Amino acid sequence: MKTKVKSFSWLLGALALLQLAAPTVQAAEKPTEIRIAFSSAGSGGRPLAGGSSLATAHLHGALEEEFKKDGIKVKWFFNVGAGPATNEQFANNLIDFATHGDLPLVVGRSTGLKHKIILGQGRFGETSFVVPANSEARTLADLKGKKLGVTKGTSGQLTLARVLERNGFTERDFKVVSLDAATIKAALATGDIDGAITRPYDLVARGVARVLFSIPRDPKLTSVSTFWVGEEFEKKYPDIVQRVVTTIVKEAKWASDEQHRAEIMKMWSRQATDTYSDYVESWKQYKLRERINPLLDEYYVNRLQASIDETKHFKLVRRDVSIDGWIEPKYLNAALKELKLEHYWDEYDKDGNVKK
Repeated sequence: MKTKVKSFSWLLGALALLQLAAPTVQAAEKPTEIRIAFSSAGSGGRPLAGGSSLATAHLHGALEEEFKKDGIKVKWFFNVGAGPATNEQFANNLIDFATHGDLPLVVGRSTGLKHKIILGQGRFGETSFVVPANSEARTLADLKGKKLGVTKGTSGQLTLARVLERNGFTERDFKVVSLDAATIKAALATGDIDGAITRPYDLVARGVARVLFSIPRDPKLTSVSTFWVGEEFEKKYPDIVQRVVTTIVKEAKWASDEQHRAEIMKMWSRQATDTYSDYVESWKQYKLRERINPLLDEYYVNRLQASIDETKHFKLVRRDVSIDGWIEPKYLNAALKELKLEHYWDEYDKDGNVKK
């Protein structure tokens, strides 16, 4: 009898221990915070960004609302140091998700950073080369040996390299200095640099700069931007990753609705690096859903591969980078299916044309 009592007591004790352990196991299934980085910051370093579905999600507090019931905090980082600063944060395990332009994305991958591409953030757009208003330059050749501004290590540097090569030049033909986006505009206004690729409209309206030349929509010149998640976080919290992606896709749908055009551009312009007029003028030739397109389609993959090839061609990376296994579309596909948006955005072919 004593043996039965002891066995029963042991069983009760074991069950009690399991009950105590259960909340711990459940708690381990979700993080205490989600850390997201923008590879940019507003004028003066203000914690704001614009021009993407992720920026819209931040301005709307959409992710905070999504995870409020779980007690999960959403922590945002805005990096004046742009893409290179985001890579450094991730290398030091300080962030879980981030948005990146093509050059820092490829550079990070080449140095061994392990992340998964889960969402597109933007594509297309015009390219304007801007000079001070009193510049005597009439062609790019007139600026040879002069000072050009660019944020080195970013997609802007890769775009500049493409534009220079099309015109028969390289960075070595100029004095290229690294400045953040807001400082580039200020330096053009004061004449401290002789040229740069930037949104020109506010500068032109104020009479402090003029457009030397502008390249309209050219799918083989502009870059795609990317939203990614760290591999370790993705393996540990796939359900959280899915909810993040689904929330951002909802915001992409809202931001690409034409009835919200004026409202969203006013929201984005709060970061003050690009003004409302900059957004209005540079986006007016596009439907919103053409540029705010989250798809990882043939065009996205082709442009990413082109950027990989070009970073090696321009000697901006030393190691080879493979696209194999880097893109993980399952979260996006599940979000599109859940939200019934599978055919909302057009898919584009490798040349940037709508697939029929």
